[in-house]
Amino acid sequence: MISTGGLAGFWVIALLALRGVTGETRTNSLGEPDIPFPPARPTTQNIVAICQQGQGRPRYPDSFFPSSRVSHFRRLGKAVNRLESWYTLCCSGQTQYSTQVICCAEQAWKQALSQFCVEEYATMTRAYECCADRGDARWTCFDSELPNPNYDPTPGYTAPSVPREAGFIFNPHAC
Repeated sequence: MISTGGLAGFWVIALLALRGVTGETRTNSLGEPDIPFPPARPTTQNIVAICQQGQGRPRYPDSFFPSSRVSHFRRLGKAVNRLESWYTLCCSGQTQYSTQVICCAEQAWKQALSQFCVEEYATMTRAYECCADRGDARWTCFDSELPNPNYDPTPGYTAPSVPREAGFIFNPHAC
């Protein structure tokens, strides 16, 4: 015979597991949406993972976020989604990861983070600290204290489809 408490406990665990599977908000210890940010700069060491394991890294659809008080986190998620979309353009059809692919990915990284900074300064809140820097100092700041420098996939995770982001055009002459 199953006790009522045991059955209730089962349903609580089942609902918590289902919440994690459906992509609803995962939070950090402060109750904030957990978005590993900033993304690492593309390099010869991480370009294979960038190109081959993209579907194993988190995406942040609107359903990921609570309905209010998370606009900064929405901008972080949007920047990650944008960058992952642009990485797909750089990596599409590539079997050998040449300097052109790395150059394309680095251009995508810089443009996505620049656009993130523009969006940060368009709000009435304090902007992300690296956005205050200019030139190489900005890129060095964004490429420090990285939560996932190797672009490792999240075990058991498959990214939901998110809209492809427009606005990136690779300039091969800038490599």
